[in-house]
Amino acid sequence: MKAVQLGKYHSAPELQDVADPKISGPLDVIVKIGGAGVCRTDLHIIEGQWEPKTGVELPYTLGHENAGWVVEVGSAVTNVAVGDAVILHPLVTCGLCRACRDGDDVHCLASKFPGVDTDGGYAEYLHTTARSAIKLDSTLQPVDVAALADAGLTAYHAVAKAARKLRPGDKALVIGAGGLGHIGVQVLRALSSVEMIVVDRNAAALALAAELGAEHTVLADGHQVEAIAELTGGAGAEAVIDFVGEGGALEDGVASLRRNGDYYVIGYGGTLNVPTIDIISAEINFIGNLVGSYNDLAELMVLAARGKVTLHTSSYPLAEFARALDDLDAGSVRGRAILVP
Repeated sequence: MKAVQLGKYHSAPELQDVADPKISGPLDVIVKIGGAGVCRTDLHIIEGQWEPKTGVELPYTLGHENAGWVVEVGSAVTNVAVGDAVILHPLVTCGLCRACRDGDDVHCLASKFPGVDTDGGYAEYLHTTARSAIKLDSTLQPVDVAALADAGLTAYHAVAKAARKLRPGDKALVIGAGGLGHIGVQVLRALSSVEMIVVDRNAAALALAAELGAEHTVLADGHQVEAIAELTGGAGAEAVIDFVGEGGALEDGVASLRRNGDYYVIGYGGTLNVPTIDIISAEINFIGNLVGSYNDLAELMVLAARGKVTLHTSSYPLAEFARALDDLDAGSVRGRAILVP
């Protein structure tokens, strides 16, 4: 089969001929890829940023946002069958450790992460297991939802945490309405009746956020903290959901957080520097968010099937992976880039 493999860090990946994946265990599933999301993490992997964390042996196949059709299953697989359209949870998990048994499989002690530390979905076929496969509703196509497997799942994971605590009449500040943020806005609107404020540097992103249900939008023009203070009566928001995490967003977010408020960090790149006396005197909480669980993704697919969460996507043939990566790096992708074998 054809697969996009990274052979050396700081070098361009290449389209290679590699062996087709094979069933090796009773819970194995082989998926014909219908769409593989192109994520900024892929650029960071190519740049070598993840090398110290994964220790993956090169070459290997990129791609961690994957959806497609089941073409082969192991003898013990019962939740999906050959021909089913599926989206894949980004982790392959053991099902036996404490985290898995608690439904917190994102913290599985024996997980693999296709596209990050083992072969991923920039390919014609992908090897995974039944624990990662979620059957899609008949209204959904793999190419349209592939990016929800990571970008959407990450947004859902954080916003669902916030929604469980927020009450009608509370105010939530969403920082960033781009690739992840516009998904987060939709999830928050679907799960909560909170009063939503969205801040972004991009006027078009704010217009989209308003269409998706945000009550207030604030342009990050240097006066955003004052504008948010006015919208919250000077008290700040009960929750700040930060999809940026750098470039001044953290400082603005902390300044806009209510006493006893919760700050959900999703975007990364900056450094959180808050005096501990400010944390304890106002009893504010900082919550980190990685990717979500299998159950989170299953819930997100329900929202997608009901039309509550949609993605703007731009499709590229697998052979044009380099153009997709370049477009992403240049910031010229409309929505999420999807590779289609």
